Amino acid sequence: MTDALRWTDAHGQAQLVADGELTPLELVDAAIERIERLDPQVNAVVSERFEQARAEASADLPDGPFRGVPLLLKDIAAHSTGDPLYAGTSFLRERDWRSDHDSAFVARLKRAGFVILGKTTTPELAGAITTEPLATGPTRNPWDTARSTGGSSGGAAAVVAAGMVPVAHGSDGGGSIRIPASECGLVGLKPTRARVSMAPDAGEGWMGLSAHGVLSRTVRDTAALLDVMSGAEPGDPYPAPPLARPLAAEVGADPGRLRIGVLDHPAMAGASADPDAAAAVNATAKLLAELGHHVEVSHPAAMGDTDLWAHYGAVVSSSMAAEADRWAEVLGTSVDTLLEPVTAGSVTGGRAITAAQLLATTRWINRYQRRMATWWAEDGFDVLLSPVLNGVPPEIGWLTHPEQRLERTVQLLQYTPQLNITGQPAISLPLHWTAGGLPVGVQLAGAYGREDVLVRLAAQLEQAQPWADRHPPL
Repeated sequence: MTDALRWTDAHGQAQLVADGELTPLELVDAAIERIERLDPQVNAVVSERFEQARAEASADLPDGPFRGVPLLLKDIAAHSTGDPLYAGTSFLRERDWRSDHDSAFVARLKRAGFVILGKTTTPELAGAITTEPLATGPTRNPWDTARSTGGSSGGAAAVVAAGMVPVAHGSDGGGSIRIPASECGLVGLKPTRARVSMAPDAGEGWMGLSAHGVLSRTVRDTAALLDVMSGAEPGDPYPAPPLARPLAAEVGADPGRLRIGVLDHPAMAGASADPDAAAAVNATAKLLAELGHHVEVSHPAAMGDTDLWAHYGAVVSSSMAAEADRWAEVLGTSVDTLLEPVTAGSVTGGRAITAAQLLATTRWINRYQRRMATWWAEDGFDVLLSPVLNGVPPEIGWLTHPEQRLERTVQLLQYTPQLNITGQPAISLPLHWTAGGLPVGVQLAGAYGREDVLVRLAAQLEQAQPWADRHPPL
């Protein structure tokens, strides 16, 4: 039974329960068996709650749309009452720190009937685009276990790509849903800023750069789970623009004839285009034209602004410094000497940024948002097509090289952080594989608040070029 379910998406598993063909407990037991069998090869599950999950599946679960479907949460900013949360750190892991409440979106997932099986790996404090924390060791890609799963939702991508669970929670502060989706052959949507509330712990993450979402194998799962997780909570500082109808209703809807701009190379000076990433974009552009869309070479000029690195870095490092200080307050002791060297360096850099400098960064971000928005609002484009990552999944260790780590990160990270700064929705789709069998995702970015456009287009591409029959050799 467990292998028959391995590639069944969340909708399919929920339907088996609704039809009485399987019980929630049978779904949960099958997922636990797959985790125990497959995770030793990829190292993606950092904490387990198997017995609690079995008890919940045997009891009266909420009668939601995904009753009994197993799910894993990312091990940062996803609080679940009584369950561990380590944030990729050794000091929280050694203390077996546990949450005393549910995050609002976690409560929503539970009300929808999902059964949480545990947490997935993330780099320390989610500070890297590869998941290789010293606390647990590297998470490995199911398509090639010598390679990275991406980050910071690398564990989430690995468990879905390997077929342990149909969907997993992730978060995205610079590409951290889209990059793992690209490297693991999955669907990964970063929603519009504030679409998913960060209550009760925060009003926004990383000064608005971060967003919660999921990794899945199908567009319908991604759309429906965002419907489940979305919604404002009391005290949120600002709302996302309302959608006309649930995103699940957009799956299969006619996207119309869209005007799509194509960017197949880094817009920033000094970075050359990866041939596989460019090939993925150009093949997708051809497919979009065949589907009747207007496709032309164009992109927002602001995509190439290299000042982005200084301001993005200021937000990330100051946010990580604040996070280190928060954990010090929670634990009653400094954590500075307990951090990995790279994280400690970011924290030190963040503390050196003055309030005036951070306000200057805020002003730059405000101007950058407006510069980017004009391409959609005034130039009349609906979608920007680009690579997700400027390269294929790198080998484990390539992005943690002590001297070349930063240079290599910048080389790869050419297309995603811009959309975190603007808060726009963007989705990674598994539409290309290299000659050697490695997945390479393409990114579709929409105007602010227009996940509906992206879901309609993504579903059309999924139908035109299905990927469901592609499975890793794990």
